[in-house]
Amino acid sequence: MKIMDFLCTEAISIDLKAGDKKTAITELVEMLAKAKKVKKTQEVIETVLEREKLGSTGIGQGVAIPHGKTDAVSEQIGALGISQKGVEFNSLDGEPVHLIFFLVGPVEVAGQHLKALSRISRLFKDKYFRQALRDAKSVEEVVKIIQREDAY
Repeated sequence: MKIMDFLCTEAISIDLKAGDKKTAITELVEMLAKAKKVKKTQEVIETVLEREKLGSTGIGQGVAIPHGKTDAVSEQIGALGISQKGVEFNSLDGEPVHLIFFLVGPVEVAGQHLKALSRISRLFKDKYFRQALRDAKSVEEVVKIIQREDAY
């Protein structure tokens, strides 16, 4: 499974404006809605915020992977937000988050959802990959970085 199979290129921001978790999730979902990948934005936001109540998806090292499963989407879809100033996400390490990979999928594809989460978290463990994304100057550059890593 490749990241680019489910990452919506129209929902990549190299300048996320949000300063907190809820605003960041809302900003990413609105990008997906603008790209016509999500119709029921409020339902998707609520699903992911409910998941956050179980424990923060801020996994540390400046990374968060907010996710959820809902019937409000018809396919597995992702968005990526890069924040230069950092987002308060209640991360496991207490640090602000700079890379937020948002993932949402239909309820019936739980296995595919877990595979996608595993792939994302494996990629984001690489500090050079994380730094390259933070240094990217354009969405096209972000896509190239991910495609290069996706090849392995």
